[in-house]
Order: sequence, then C-alpha cells, then structure tokens
Amino acid sequence: MKKLRKICVVTGTRADYGLLTPLLHEIKKDKDLELQLVVTGMHLSPEFGSTYKEIEKEFKIDRKIEILLSSDSSVGVSKAMGLANISFSETFQESKPDILVVLGDRFEIFSAVSTAMILRIPIAHLSGGELTEGAIDDRIRHSITKMSHLHFVATQEYKNRVIQLGENPNRVYNYGEAGLDNIINLKLLSKGNFEKSIKIF
Repeated sequence: MKKLRKICVVTGTRADYGLLTPLLHEIKKDKDLELQLVVTGMHLSPEFGSTYKEIEKEFKIDRKIEILLSSDSSVGVSKAMGLANISFSETFQESKPDILVVLGDRFEIFSAVSTAMILRIPIAHLSGGELTEGAIDDRIRHSITKMSHLHFVATQEYKNRVIQLGENPNRVYNYGEAGLDNIINLKLLSKGNFEKSIKIF
C-alpha cells in the first residue's frame, strides 16, 4: 500500500483559516496526501466565538491545542507561546508530519514553526515578505520565513524581500494572494436573484 504524505496545517484564527480553506480542500481531495489539521488559538476561545465548530462542518480536526490564557499582556502572550511550544512538540512527535504548512505572522504560528524546526520537520510558509508598519508582526513574520524551507508569497515585491532575507530563490514562489482563490470560487447570484435578495423590482 502506498504511503501517503502527511501534510500538517495549523490554523489559529478565522483570518488565516479563511485564506487556507481552498488549500485545505485541495489537500483533502488529493489521494496521495493525508491532511493533518491542527486548530489552536482564538478558534478554541468562547470569547471569540469558538470558531472551531465552523471548521468541523468542513474538515476533521486532528488536534485542538489550547494555549490562550486569560491575559493578553506581553507576559501573558509569552506564557501562551511557551505553552504552545510544549503542546506542538507533543503533537508533532506523535503525528510525525512530512511537512508543516502555515500562513502569516501570529505568535501561535511562530511557536508551531519553531517547534517544527527543532524537530527537523520541513516548513512551507505562505504570505511571507510582507510588511506591517509599526507592529511586531514583521519580526515574527520574518522569523518564520528564516525557519521555513518553502515560501509562497503574494507579489514579486514580497518574493524579492524574502530573497533579500537570504532565502534560496529556487524555493520562493510567487503564487499570488491566497485569498484570491476564495474570490475565484465565489458563487455569485444571478442579476435576477440579486435583485430579489435586496427586494428591488
């Protein structure tokens, strides 16, 4: 029996999940791949709507990793990152993915990536090379870039920036903005149905 390649995808918020959804569907339907979906961060918080329940309507969640503490202070976030590192190390050691796929620049993604790096799990990073003025996001995002092996960026400018960070140009791919897949796949109403939906006759 052919061994499936295990693709682990980590999502921590509605924002990254929405962008990752088309990719998750493609992995799920590929007969040569096994999707390992790890859900963490805000998805598991009742305060933010327990959005993991929406994910479960589309996908099987392989692991839920609770990391959010009651405080969102700098110390609270640092403690959450420490907890995330412990939990991700246990998860990856058990599931043994062939590659980790992540998007963006949040602290829980940083924890997942730093753990995978130590465990010598290859990492594919989406949305690297971008800039967020006046925020800590840039340092987290660029750190994730430096720990990753494959880079899928949204524009040529971002590709150039990832290469300037010292990454191998042969491993940096300008595949466009991930969110465009949602627009391309969006089922639009016909003109008639749209007029009916807004009650214009």
